[in-house]
Amino acid sequence: MERVKLLKKLYVSKYFGYDFFDDIKPTHNISYDSEYKSLEELRAEVFSCHLCELVKSKKNYVFGEGSHQAKLMFVGEAPGAYEDELGRPFVGRAGELLTKIVNNVLELDREDVYIANIVKCRPPNNATPTLEIANSCKGYLFKQIEIVKPKIIVALGSTAYRYLTSDMDAKITKIRGTVIEWGGIKLIPTYHPSYLLRNPSAKKDVFVDMKKVKAML
Repeated sequence: MERVKLLKKLYVSKYFGYDFFDDIKPTHNISYDSEYKSLEELRAEVFSCHLCELVKSKKNYVFGEGSHQAKLMFVGEAPGAYEDELGRPFVGRAGELLTKIVNNVLELDREDVYIANIVKCRPPNNATPTLEIANSCKGYLFKQIEIVKPKIIVALGSTAYRYLTSDMDAKITKIRGTVIEWGGIKLIPTYHPSYLLRNPSAKKDVFVDMKKVKAML
């Protein structure tokens, strides 16, 4: 069974244009030659995915949502309990705060942006996804990025940033607000909304970061 799962991982990675599975990184300009030409087709593939053990414990796949032509994409690390229950990203308390940031700072509707996660299933007890799980899943995210073609990606928290860039030593306190050229897209890391719930004083930093994002849109 493990060999069958590994073989499917390799086939999925090949569909996304990767030569090696263990360390998925974007090319200079993101363009993966795969059979998925729309988010609907990709969603159907995600909903049949069994590439990692999270499929055994999750209630729902959490694919992502928002405008298919969004200029701005938010990427978190993984679904939480509310997201797992409803099959939608960022719908708990952290999601409510993210929506307020989009509405009040960026002066956009939530439907104007695209929201997704590194992994599509909730890890048990909201654990941080392992590198193996992230590498099993983030090819789907990279394909979402290719289809949506955002101008800017905001990485919410250090885990999302590390798995997007493979810079595993990055510290969010050092890099937040930095504009990074990543695969032809501007990538800006900032604090995760759940961190802001625990540390309200950091909201002022995210306000500054989002003003920077707004100026670039």
